[in-house]
Amino acid sequence: MEPIIKTAVPGPVSRERWAEREKYVANGISNSTRIFADYAEGALVRDVDGNVFVDFAAGIGVINIGHRPREIVDAIGTQTDRFIHMSINVLWYDVYTQLAKKLCELAPLSEAKVMFVNSGAEAVENAVKIAKKYTGRTGVAAVDGSFHGRTLLTMSLTTKVKPYKDGFGPFAPETYKIPCPNLYRRPDGVSADAFAVSCADAFENMLNTSLSPDMIACVILEPVQGEGGFVPMPPLYVKRMREITARHGIALIMDEIQSGVARTGTFFATEQFGIEPDIITSSKSLAAGLPLGAVIGKTKVMDSVHVGGIGGTFSGNPVACAAALAVIDNISKYNLCAEAVRIGEYITQRCRAMQKKYEQIGDVRGMGAMIGMEFVKADKSPDKELTSRVINESLQKGAIFINTGIHSNAIRFLPPLVMTDAQLKLGMDILESSIEKCVRQ
Repeated sequence: MEPIIKTAVPGPVSRERWAEREKYVANGISNSTRIFADYAEGALVRDVDGNVFVDFAAGIGVINIGHRPREIVDAIGTQTDRFIHMSINVLWYDVYTQLAKKLCELAPLSEAKVMFVNSGAEAVENAVKIAKKYTGRTGVAAVDGSFHGRTLLTMSLTTKVKPYKDGFGPFAPETYKIPCPNLYRRPDGVSADAFAVSCADAFENMLNTSLSPDMIACVILEPVQGEGGFVPMPPLYVKRMREITARHGIALIMDEIQSGVARTGTFFATEQFGIEPDIITSSKSLAAGLPLGAVIGKTKVMDSVHVGGIGGTFSGNPVACAAALAVIDNISKYNLCAEAVRIGEYITQRCRAMQKKYEQIGDVRGMGAMIGMEFVKADKSPDKELTSRVINESLQKGAIFINTGIHSNAIRFLPPLVMTDAQLKLGMDILESSIEKCVRQ
């Protein structure tokens, strides 16, 4: 299968099926495209009209190891031949324990235990529940610009009102926002290190003024903000936040839903900061597309919860656990952490070369193969409209990109880590030609 565009995008079959979608599916579900998928393999997706696209979205960071790797398909088949569901609340099964052991070994924690859930939002919900039980406190602090999910609590922790929170209040109480160390948006004349430290110190100042430490159970932060615009947290900031939270007995949760599973060049991005958090959350690419989330925490933290306080009917589904075990093996077998670094370096180099040509590209940032390109106007204000046009133009030419950011003015790069050099170059060439066309319109 090779990238090729045969029809207008979306094509006639996709347009026909979209009409049916509008009739039967709730309007509140958003779509980046109106394309109907037919088949996917590696880093390529074929639609129902026969168009084949290079995929830089990877199901919003779910297909880190590529679409339908043979090892994962085989693992799923082997497990479904035995049983599909059992519920760990009734009968136990080995793949749950085996996966828990693997994640404990991979996590940057000296001693850990794991629980499984069905999604990233559920992982965050349970991480916060566990932190509250462990600390005996009730408040939760999140970084401004963060995205943690669409449930009541995770939506309350999320910054972006439209579309995620609009009309869905009242929100969960005792949730607070910490300044975000977005280096691109720091004040003129302030160094990166000084700004990073000041954002962390602002939280400690909050603990001495509008809050008190005994109010806050946990701080949750993403190593690289997802919906916030792919903003990487400066190492100095993360280390300072770890110092502050440890000093005040506050649990630190690293939300690795999107940044984990080899995406940033290590299995968990947290490894690159040289800290030991209390809890790490994982999901998205963990099971290569099957619903699975994990909460990995220090043993004393995880075991603070009474029996029956955490769990769920579908939590740790055996088929999803079997897929996740194969994912971990696949990452090691094909050295995908190193591939993330290599791919990310190529994307960054290409993006920064474009930045020199086009003043509309304000910033290029990220970790590993989790890169963001921010589009701005002459006054540095967000340019959502240009971002949208570039993404649509790229789609017409055969490359799938999606946006990110509080103002939806950045392109996020989440290529499958098995993308070939030829596919990677083609996608970046398409993007560059699309930018060239759109900035001159």
